[in-house]
Amino acid sequence: MKLLPSIVCSAMVAGAMLFSPVASADQQLAASMCDFVAADDRNRFRKVLSDYRLRLRNIYDGVVCNGESLIRHAFRNDANDVGEFIIRQLPGSQIADSGDVEWAQANGFGDTALFASLQDRAGS
Repeated sequence: MKLLPSIVCSAMVAGAMLFSPVASADQQLAASMCDFVAADDRNRFRKVLSDYRLRLRNIYDGVVCNGESLIRHAFRNDANDVGEFIIRQLPGSQIADSGDVEWAQANGFGDTALFASLQDRAGS
């Protein structure tokens, strides 16, 4: 009789150990991407996407850096190279719908080259 509870408990512990590393790996990947944006390291940012076979348009909404999107994080850190890359990888409709153009203009980034690229891609 005491064997059944110990088997159930062991199965629950093993299951918890199997699923928790996946979440931390995703968080670590997102943190690395945020670090590469802040450092304006386009090559390493591209390498992460390539190594994990990710398309930026598929994960863009899920990656948040300090409570902001990748483009907003690029603006705040003056990361023009990575910002341009991100803008080129996203569809214009996604950029237009995100509100990043209005955010950048409202926060004083309206006179930068990155803002001009963002506006061109959004079609406004």
